[in-house]
Amino acid sequence: MNYDIKDINLAPGGKRRIEWANNDMPVLSQIRARFEKEKPLKGMKMSACLHVTAETANLVRTLQAGGADIVLCASNPLSTQDDVSASLVKDYGISVFAIKGEDNKTYYKHITSALDHKPTVTMDDGADLVSAIHKERKDLIPQLCGSMEETTTGVIRLKAMEKDGSLKIPVIAVNNADTKHLFDNRYGTGQSTIDGIIRATSLLLAGRTVVVAGYGWCGKGFAMRAKGMGAHVVVTEINPIRSLEAAMDGFMVMPMLEAARVGDVFCTLTGNLHVIRKEHFEIMKNGAIVCNSGHFNVELDIGALEALSTSVNKDVRNGVDQYMLRNNKSIYLLGEGRLINLAAAEGHPACVMDMSFATQALATEYAVKNKGKLVPKVYDVPKEIDQWVANLKLKSMGISIDTLTKEQEKYLASWEEGT
Repeated sequence: MNYDIKDINLAPGGKRRIEWANNDMPVLSQIRARFEKEKPLKGMKMSACLHVTAETANLVRTLQAGGADIVLCASNPLSTQDDVSASLVKDYGISVFAIKGEDNKTYYKHITSALDHKPTVTMDDGADLVSAIHKERKDLIPQLCGSMEETTTGVIRLKAMEKDGSLKIPVIAVNNADTKHLFDNRYGTGQSTIDGIIRATSLLLAGRTVVVAGYGWCGKGFAMRAKGMGAHVVVTEINPIRSLEAAMDGFMVMPMLEAARVGDVFCTLTGNLHVIRKEHFEIMKNGAIVCNSGHFNVELDIGALEALSTSVNKDVRNGVDQYMLRNNKSIYLLGEGRLINLAAAEGHPACVMDMSFATQALATEYAVKNKGKLVPKVYDVPKEIDQWVANLKLKSMGISIDTLTKEQEKYLASWEEGT
């Protein structure tokens, strides 16, 4: 078995972490039990490019239980939990190519290693595998029955590929499932981003002005949690509907050029490029803290920050770099601008990833069962999968809901009855 990890001897700690996460992932556990019996993925070679965390490990175990021959690589250089990588290799016999802090060259070498597995189905967290296949490994396209995409950023990239005719394989946008973005993005990102910022800085958010760039589901979750911690929250947006929603949710809304003057803590959650730029860094307060919780660190123009600086003090705290600007002010960058919830914390709680990864597993089963029937485009997750996962999650939480009576079903199906 090929693999490239930090240290195989870290496995015992990783196994404990995986088992702890599994305790709070009852829906995925039920799917794993069924997969173990039915083997719906038998004969499939899978390559997955995901955040290598304890929660991801339980997804990979589920896919393996379903019969898949799976290889895992990291989707972010700073999100890997090295003890989890070690346990996946030693305890579960899964090839992993991921080392926390790996440089850019190693990151792409690991993606190449995952593709050398010659997958028939892939799973992405940011579309790096699919992108590499279309640019450098077109030989793999004929054998691929589909790919799953977990992130908003990845879906944006894939939709762009579909629009210009570049997409050559079917992709299921798992991120667009209600059981993913309504919960994982809002509650998972909301809580874990706060967690990452506080772990990195030990900052009291109460009374501070927190600037949230982007009011999609991730931005909404983070803004909600920051407000709950007592922060004054400012939202910056380009979308008028979302801006209006943020205002009606009780947040101040203004352009980043105005927010840059008043913010104490800045976090980007947009999926776009250079959301915080040179002109913003120049007018920030002395001691402003800047971080990103979007998928790629390009949301922050780190090159511009470096150009404005006379010096950089690395790791003034773990994962905190101090940039000394020419105007005698300093700006603190967290986690090298990468996903702060994974660079400085442990990512989303297992409870919320239970739904996302249950949907991932079932979407993979759907793609395999429909091999040859799906054309090269971006598909939404079938609604019946969403509903099934939601019902199971409710059951695991001990929550019951109402069902329609026959009379109500008839009324909703009829156009003849009015008031």
